[in-house]
Amino acid sequence: VAHHRNQSRHRLIRPGPSSFRSRPKNKMGILSLITGKPGASGFGSGSTAEQVTEGISAAGLTVLVTGGSSGIGLETSRVFALRGAHVIIAARNTEASEARKRIMEIHPLARVDVLKLDLSSLKSVRAFADQFNSMNLPLNILINNAGVMFCPFQLSEDEVEMQFATNHLGHFLLTNLLLDNMKTTAKSTGIEGRIVNLSSVAHLHTYPKGILFDQLNDKKMYVFLWLFRRKSNIDSTANNVFFFIGRYNDKMAYGQSKLANILHAKELSRRLKEEGANITVNCVHPGLIMTNLMRHSFALMKAIQVVTYLFWKNVPQGAATTCYVGLNPQLKGVTGKYFADCNEEKTSKHAKSDVLAKQLWEFSEELIRSAK
Repeated sequence: VAHHRNQSRHRLIRPGPSSFRSRPKNKMGILSLITGKPGASGFGSGSTAEQVTEGISAAGLTVLVTGGSSGIGLETSRVFALRGAHVIIAARNTEASEARKRIMEIHPLARVDVLKLDLSSLKSVRAFADQFNSMNLPLNILINNAGVMFCPFQLSEDEVEMQFATNHLGHFLLTNLLLDNMKTTAKSTGIEGRIVNLSSVAHLHTYPKGILFDQLNDKKMYVFLWLFRRKSNIDSTANNVFFFIGRYNDKMAYGQSKLANILHAKELSRRLKEEGANITVNCVHPGLIMTNLMRHSFALMKAIQVVTYLFWKNVPQGAATTCYVGLNPQLKGVTGKYFADCNEEKTSKHAKSDVLAKQLWEFSEELIRSAK
């Protein structure tokens, strides 16, 4: 609250030779994760959302947060409101109104509005975008935060696997529908627009091909294995190809959707740079946080938490990387990157693939066209 009272005295810190450290390039090790030791950015796993935005004003900015009614989405919304932004919470449930009430109780002068959005429904995404654009509001920052995790096999109303539909496809369409607004806002104000996709370290745990474009919606899928062996005089075959039928794997499907978040940011970043738009697009891994996102595997995650308790964050820490990438001037002009613990991190081989990123973009466009 003290920060809120003083926010009129805050000024948006403009990057200059002496105003920040060079862009973080170091890897955050396991020890840093446990101890919270800061990385090159000056922040680490123990940093909170308030700490990484300390002294930075978001006054005059409009920020849209999907899934902003609970967990790290709510904390992200609260901290942006604390810094003076006009926050739009987009959520599919009635908790959004309660979230607004909670923020207003803490920060009475905050500007927070709530709009309904179900990212698993492309119809709902279009209706939301129409409603938002009709409000004639600018849009400076888009936080693609909402998601589902480890849910049982289910197809969305558009006949798309639920985790892929909610975590990637809904955000893909939403971003495209709001992009003209963001471009106009950035051009008219001269303020860099920012898009932040919440991904996860889970993008490392996906299918061997990365994304199963041809089996996305299959409850049973063919999984191919290549077994290599030496040539011999008897058998000149260098390798054999086997396949087996596997069941839907909710963990790999989640990892697939989180890989898609990174590839989406990568390709969108490339396209925006190509056209000279003043908008950056980055991805973040928030860390391990016990939130409502884990409702489909609560018992499993609690068991894992007992063993890995040193790595878990609280909600203010979990929202830190999102708020850092969304608002901190250290990252002016930085785009197409992946961050964890408020520092740039490496990604998987699949996440680095320009070919896979372009393929995902075209595949997503085709899914949206076929759903009309």
